[in-house]
Amino acid sequence: MDSSAVSTPREVTARTPMLQAERPVRRAQTLRRLIKNRAALAGAIIVAIFVLLAIAAFFWTPYPADTPVLDKRLGSPSWQHPLGNDDVGRDIFSRLIVGARYSLFMGIVAVAISTVIGVPLGLIAGYRGKRWDTVVMRLVDVLMVLPTFVLAVAIVSVLGAGIASVIIAVAVTSVPVFARLSRATTLTLREQDFVAAARVVGARDSRILASHILPNTLAPLVVQISLGVGTTILTASALGFLGLGVQPPTPEWGAMLSRGRTFISTAPHLVIFPGVAIALLVTGFNLLGDGLRDAMDPRFKSMTDS
Repeated sequence: MDSSAVSTPREVTARTPMLQAERPVRRAQTLRRLIKNRAALAGAIIVAIFVLLAIAAFFWTPYPADTPVLDKRLGSPSWQHPLGNDDVGRDIFSRLIVGARYSLFMGIVAVAISTVIGVPLGLIAGYRGKRWDTVVMRLVDVLMVLPTFVLAVAIVSVLGAGIASVIIAVAVTSVPVFARLSRATTLTLREQDFVAAARVVGARDSRILASHILPNTLAPLVVQISLGVGTTILTASALGFLGLGVQPPTPEWGAMLSRGRTFISTAPHLVIFPGVAIALLVTGFNLLGDGLRDAMDPRFKSMTDS
């Protein structure tokens, strides 16, 4: 083996400051590409608006979100109630911005749990290979036997309806995505020169995974996290629509849709506005995820444009 093909400890140490100095430049380039992407910017604005409304709902809502006003039941949109009133007179706008808290909370927490579980599994499977890879991937295959939503319904049916059950169900169904993504990236990175150099200088496997491989998997993981939050919000809303999610009178968007469908012919705004809110927020996360993908890996955009 040619000794020049393997880096010495001194060469690895000398390259480290250079790599660290390049990171701020790459981040600045990524940020500039993201800002220039109009679709990504629109997605970021949509998500930011919903986040701000959800935070504001902790301190202020135009009207109490859970207080019935029977003389205003099924009220059409007006100056006093821009989105109208529901079947017991509650202000729909107030309920939507309160419901944004639950949708964002469930989406973000579920994706965080699936990331914390799935990424280490994928890193270990891809780096160690052989039996580790076989065991982890077979576990992932077990979770992927059933369609994602069917598996989520089965888990919630066993655990019982509620926020915690929805988060667990959605997190479990999302683990295979993060495990497979991190494994695929690790399989490529473990053969790179910088990983071989780290082995030569005596770095432990845990240090190689944490310091060399994991940082290089962050770009696709960040993109998947953004896309995953949108998907989990949609799944959580679907479970709420079926009565398996957050229970009334909590103003969860899926539950609002389910309750409003009874009056779809006489008061369609009970269904339209919660549906639009779900579609907008999911679209915002999807646009942001696509923009992050193009900004972090401009080669992908060039390939799709060709």
